Amino acid sequence: MKVDVLLGLQWGDEGKGKVVDVLTPRYDLIARFQGGPNAGHSLEFNEIKHVLHTIPSGIFHPDKLNVIGNGVVIDPVIFKKEIESLERLGVDPRKNLVLSKKAHLILPSHRMLDAASEHSKGKAKIGSTLKGIGPTYMDKTGRNGIRIGDIFQASFEEKYRALVEKHQQLAALYDYPSDISDQEKEWFAGLEVIKSFRIEATEYLVNEALRKEERVLAEGAQGTLLDIDFGSYPFVTSSNTVTAGACTGLGIAPNKIGKVYGIFKAYCTRVGSGPFPTELEDSTGDLLRKQGNEFGSTTGRPRRTGWLDLVSLKYSCMINGVTDLILTKADVLSDFDSIMVAVAYRTSEAETSLELPYSLEETIDPQYIELPGWKADITQITSENEFPEELNAYLNFIEEYLELPITLVSVGPNRSQIIERYID
Repeated sequence: MKVDVLLGLQWGDEGKGKVVDVLTPRYDLIARFQGGPNAGHSLEFNEIKHVLHTIPSGIFHPDKLNVIGNGVVIDPVIFKKEIESLERLGVDPRKNLVLSKKAHLILPSHRMLDAASEHSKGKAKIGSTLKGIGPTYMDKTGRNGIRIGDIFQASFEEKYRALVEKHQQLAALYDYPSDISDQEKEWFAGLEVIKSFRIEATEYLVNEALRKEERVLAEGAQGTLLDIDFGSYPFVTSSNTVTAGACTGLGIAPNKIGKVYGIFKAYCTRVGSGPFPTELEDSTGDLLRKQGNEFGSTTGRPRRTGWLDLVSLKYSCMINGVTDLILTKADVLSDFDSIMVAVAYRTSEAETSLELPYSLEETIDPQYIELPGWKADITQITSENEFPEELNAYLNFIEEYLELPITLVSVGPNRSQIIERYID
């Protein structure tokens, strides 16, 4: 049995949470493999909207096992709040959630360092969510981090205090306040909640599930264009958001990867700073933001909006080995007479290219194809046979350009508003 991977192909916010929730009945185990509470996976069903930050999106299915893998970084404060929010909905996550011993912890001082670093950059700031993700991954690669398994060690308190002291010394270099005593009580209360869960070497658990022919879905966070290696560096996240990250973030071999579901919006959005070739800073962009309710589920910040960029999308498909495409928010484009799609870049040297340049910050003039809009409410559609002719033309154009099938199309925010197209 193979591990199927589901991840975003743009700058995040593609609708991964809802799609995972829809696909979960086909799987036995759902596993998050990277990122942390900077993720915001929104699910909407039974007239309830719920946002998950750390917990896998299969948690609402009590008969499915959910795993937080070693590649994830966990903030005990946010984790505790997530658990309490689920319990208020009548969900008991202790029955079907397992945490990796090797997952790293976000300390209050990591959040403090994150804020200090962004403050020092001024106008050149990255656009961090200020959740402490970057500093935590820095400690992980610097071999200073604290993992969940450490909280059961006799040396934990000493290790914690030493790391906090180091962080406070770094904050002093930024001339930034470093007192975290007010946050520590809540942080240690969060640790007690973590201790109440199953904590295991989840790499064994996942591989044993594969040996037993159980179906596993790996859930990614953020998006490919935010990958630390292949994204729009330095305006990226601190982890590998691509398919390869599932291997290191769960402890599975590359030859265990099966299908790769790549999710993308019918247009593009981005939160925070960084290059955005097809960005619309006009009334059209405002309409996309309004119709798509484009505000960050984690930060609440308004998202930047733009037309679909097939050049970057094809790059993402290549890097990830995508086998199946999933298009979300098709309904948001219903009010447009015509829709623009970027199919090439013209650079400052006046050369036309189908490849992503080394730096997206250089001058790029996207080359567009104009397609007719469908000008129809598609939110009540229940079958592909009901798609307007113009929507079919839009989907076919994308499939031909990317040379991949679009197997699912989302026509609304609810889990029931997903239309299957020739999916297994």
